[in-house]
Parts: sequence; structure tokens; C-alpha cells
Amino acid sequence: MTSVIEVEHLTKRYGDTLAVDDVSLALEKDAIYGLLGRNGAGKTTLMSILTAQGFATSGSVRIFGQRPYENAAVLQRMCFVREGQKYPDDAKPWHAFRMARLFFPNWDQDVCDSLVAQFQLPMNRTIKKLSRGQLSAVGVVIGLASRAEITFFDEPYLGLDAVARQIFYDRLLEDYAEHPRTVLLSSHLIDEVANLLERVVVIDAGRIVMDAETDAVRDLASTVVGDADAVERFVVGREVLHRESLGRVASVTVLGTLTDADRRALAEARLDVAPVSLQQLVVRTTQAAARRRAAGDTEAGAWGMESARDAAAVGAADGGATPDTTRTAEKGVLR
Repeated sequence: MTSVIEVEHLTKRYGDTLAVDDVSLALEKDAIYGLLGRNGAGKTTLMSILTAQGFATSGSVRIFGQRPYENAAVLQRMCFVREGQKYPDDAKPWHAFRMARLFFPNWDQDVCDSLVAQFQLPMNRTIKKLSRGQLSAVGVVIGLASRAEITFFDEPYLGLDAVARQIFYDRLLEDYAEHPRTVLLSSHLIDEVANLLERVVVIDAGRIVMDAETDAVRDLASTVVGDADAVERFVVGREVLHRESLGRVASVTVLGTLTDADRRALAEARLDVAPVSLQQLVVRTTQAAARRRAAGDTEAGAWGMESARDAAAVGAADGGATPDTTRTAEKGVLR
């Protein structure tokens, strides 16, 4: 596949604050990515640099093989829908759409008009008087109707009710199927957007802690529940993401694909096993990285690729690992 975004050793500092920490990343053409992480993890800062709205302290960014800064040929091929986008005080939604139509060469007015109707946007009300959800809808309309080759959505759902969010998800998939492009979607509603995403990038404390295909990630961790002693015996030697206990019952989330032998051992020990949702995996991964940082691990967040590879290798030897999981582990799912 062709990489349309290439980032190498990108760092951004605000005084003593390290917002982006030595990030290297490649995003491929025509795919929907999820950029996930906690508030303050560095998501918006990273997207601002990629779209030339912010400057890096060090490192390099290439969009379509070129530097994006003051590069009109590159910038008109990208659309950044950012949280809290500012507009002139007297601007109305139709002003924003008219300006967007002039800037984006692939603008589709029919898409714009149909979305305005679906979101029930008041076109003659000034944008500063719109509700939070209506302001988000203005951004969603521009992002989808622009048909930009790379589209960034930074928390696009803020203020949108459940119906409006579903309109956004449905129209995004519908338009993507007809007009493929690269989409980078930042969101806190991880499980809600999980079915949209082809690949997941998780950032924590400015560092990439996960970069993997969504389907492969789901098989990479499991939660084992049951008698505390039996659970602890089972997880010995495994990478533990999270532990909980209540009396004699323990719940432990472990990294690694479960083999057929593992599942037989779980059944014999009368332990239950549950899959880990994408949201749980992101939460547990970032929590584990935070614990390692607190313990003074300078590589926290750079989760050993060896852990993922070893888990997949054991599964393959036992016939338990899927090809997708093995392939993802070779790339280093948790880094």
C-alpha cells in the first residue's frame, strides 16, 4: 500500500511539556484510522502538525511525499475538522460552506445539502449562536462534503445526540465506500466507532503505544475470571495488562492470543475467559504504560514487540493463532 502520511521522530515541546514524544508513523492511502487516547495524550497536537497548523520542535512530516508547510498543493488535498473551530462573529453556516467550496477542489454540494437537511442545521443563524452539537455538525458537513484525499476529524461528535452521531457514522461509511480516501478519526467513544476503523493508533503521553489492524487487536488480549489462586497460576509468565479482585474471585487481563492448549487448561481449572473490547484494550494499555512510567521505565509505552511476537509464536505452534494475529505481532502491535 502507498503511504500518504510519513512521520519520523516527531517531537513537540511546549516549554517543559512534552506533547509529542519521538513519534514515527505511516498512514496508508484509502483507509479509516482511529487516533485514540486520553485527554492531553497528544492527539490534537499531532493532527495540527500533520495539517501544518502547528510546528514540530524536531522530526519530519511528509504528506504525499512533500512538506505540508506553506504548500498549497498539499494543503488543498487535506481537510482538518478540529474541535472548537473558530469562525468570524457574523459568519453563518452557509458562509462556512461557501468558503469550503472555494478551497476544496473535490467539494460535493449535493453531499453538503443533504447533510444540512439531515442535521437540520439553521442556515441563517450565526455560527456563534449555534448549539454545541450544531457547531459539530457544521464541521462534519465540511469534512464529508470536502471529499479531501486526507480528512482529519478531531472529536467530531461533541454535542451531537445519538441520532446525529449515527447519521455521521452512516454517511462516513457510505461516502467512503463510493469515494475511498484516508480518514483519521480522533474519538473518546471507542466502542461506538470501533466498527468504522480499519486500523487503530493509540497515543499516550505523546508516544504511540499501539498501531495495528483493528481485527487483529481484538484477538490480542483476554480477561480470565475465577478462583484467585487458579487465575494466578494460569497467568504466570504472561504479560498482565490489568488485575482486579473481590474476595476469592480475580479478574486478570492478559496480553497474548490464547491457544487451544490454553483454552483446555482454562476449562479444566473452571476459569471463565472473556474477549477484551477495543475500548477495554485501549484503556488497559494506557493504564499499563502509565504504571511503567511511574515506575521509572523510560521505555514506557514502547511495549516490547517481543511480547506480542512471542504470544503469536506460541499460538502458531499450537495451532491457535490466526494468520492476522501473527502478522500483526510481527509488526509490533504494542510498541
